[in-house]
Amino acid sequence: MNKWTTNELRANYLKFFESKNHKIISSSSLIPENDPSVLFTTAGMHPLVPYLLGEKHPEGKRLTDVQKCIRTSDIDEVGDSSHLTFFEMLGNWSLGDYFKEDSIKYSYEFLTSPDYLGIPKDKLYFSVFAGDDMAPKDEESYNIWLSLGVEKDHISFLPKENNFWILGSGIGPCGPDTEIFYDTGKEKCSENCSVACDCGKYLEIWNNVFMEYYRDEKGNLSKLSQQNVDTGMGLERTVQVLNGYSSVYDIEEFVNIKSYLENVSHLKYDDYKESFRIIMDHMRAATFILGDDHNVKPSNVGAGYVLRRLIRRTIRHLRKLNINEYILGSLASIYIEDYKSKYDELERNKDIILNELELEYNKFSKTLKDGERLFYKTIRSLNGKVISGADAFKLFDTFGFPLEMTIELAKENNLEVDIDGFDKCFKEHQDKSRTLDAGSYKGGLADHSEMTIKYHTACHLLLAALREFYGSDVYQKGSNITSERLRFDFNLDHKLTDEEKKRIEDRVNEMIKTNSDVICEEMPYEEAVKSGAIGSFANKYGETVKVYSVGNLSKEICGGPHVLNTKEMGKFKIVKEESSSAGIRRIKAVLE
Repeated sequence: MNKWTTNELRANYLKFFESKNHKIISSSSLIPENDPSVLFTTAGMHPLVPYLLGEKHPEGKRLTDVQKCIRTSDIDEVGDSSHLTFFEMLGNWSLGDYFKEDSIKYSYEFLTSPDYLGIPKDKLYFSVFAGDDMAPKDEESYNIWLSLGVEKDHISFLPKENNFWILGSGIGPCGPDTEIFYDTGKEKCSENCSVACDCGKYLEIWNNVFMEYYRDEKGNLSKLSQQNVDTGMGLERTVQVLNGYSSVYDIEEFVNIKSYLENVSHLKYDDYKESFRIIMDHMRAATFILGDDHNVKPSNVGAGYVLRRLIRRTIRHLRKLNINEYILGSLASIYIEDYKSKYDELERNKDIILNELELEYNKFSKTLKDGERLFYKTIRSLNGKVISGADAFKLFDTFGFPLEMTIELAKENNLEVDIDGFDKCFKEHQDKSRTLDAGSYKGGLADHSEMTIKYHTACHLLLAALREFYGSDVYQKGSNITSERLRFDFNLDHKLTDEEKKRIEDRVNEMIKTNSDVICEEMPYEEAVKSGAIGSFANKYGETVKVYSVGNLSKEICGGPHVLNTKEMGKFKIVKEESSSAGIRRIKAVLE
């Protein structure tokens, strides 16, 4: 096979599905809007949940895209040959249109046709859902694969943990899936080696999810109002497979950054793969997070904490390569240059990216000095010769002091570190992080609960009130909605006084009491902007958008959903106002 680039695969994928009457839609933000169930967009389906549940998408029933994604649950595995924090997911969607047969046929044609990927058919293996007391065995998918000429011994029936997909929160649209694997040619690890094995012989390259159920809070399944198809193909992983590379870091996306690191460090990638890979991955992820229009900055909570961790881990591994001068800006600039033609927000937000990286570098440099001081304070209170795992983890987690530095300083002072104890604390922390990344919190628009929808509409009225009082330069800078409250970030140069909060609260309640209908219209994006609709963020689903108007009070480009009339909402009350970051204020409010 010829060598593939990511640009070629992106173009071929979109071209193929466009030929199958799919509309190409833009990648959504890395930060899920109005949804606290995950910190980042972790899959292509995340922004499309309302449409999977039955809402009409402005671009129709057949969609295809390349979605930016961040997954942090395996962040500590980065450094091996396959894990990535940031990646791009190729996807195609059927919203109540075609189902299993067409989905499987499209996938097989794209993978094996000489006009597209041209993968030899004997290199592909497949898995389907084996069924259980929750849902039946997926005989239909199995038979479709057979009808395409796939040999029986290339198809495996696997249990729910392998072939039944659901949102990380456990609540929402779900269904059986069929996964497609590529045989790398490696020897089997054992007689029982199969596509379910993690030995590396079989690499998953595509997953077709057949969303036909909704799972509620009690675990009960009910049929969705429409049958959907949701597929995902990892761009970088697929290019790796197509080119026969042993590592995802061998693809052309990392060539320029790898070369720069070798030149600056005077070291070879092949001799320091782990540190090189961590730096390449983490800087790419940090650049995209900082470049997102949702204005995430390094902090100690939520997405900001993940961003801070990525940057600081990068700095630590740069020092392992004996790079002690500041080069984060140069690394980010390489990615901005390489990706700006596909993601123009990186060029648009370049100054923000570079400024925040330098600020965080300076903060971490101070942290390392403070951490050394705290280290000596810790050992002065020791009764023995061992620094406990809890103390070592506190230095790491609370103060950002790397474990290897704690070990190094301990050795200089004839002390030991309880590494097993540290690992135990770290694993507990990691488990919590995985739970958060998977979506442990109830709420968000993914559940479409009555209160969540009310709070979503309240956000629109709150923004309208803020713009009345502080001018049209005020925009939404982020939000987080649960069924219990809303959190709304906006740009403002001062802390709100009690009088200002009362005035805003009263104005929103006045709007609610107008009993205004909420009207949804679909129109081209340019027409929506000309009509006066506010677009809080640059990302959109293609050229046609939904515009929600609340009487003559508010008009915004939004994916929905909303109440039908403001009289459904109740009384609005601000419970807290605080700083979110420099120049950004945050209001937390409830509906009573």
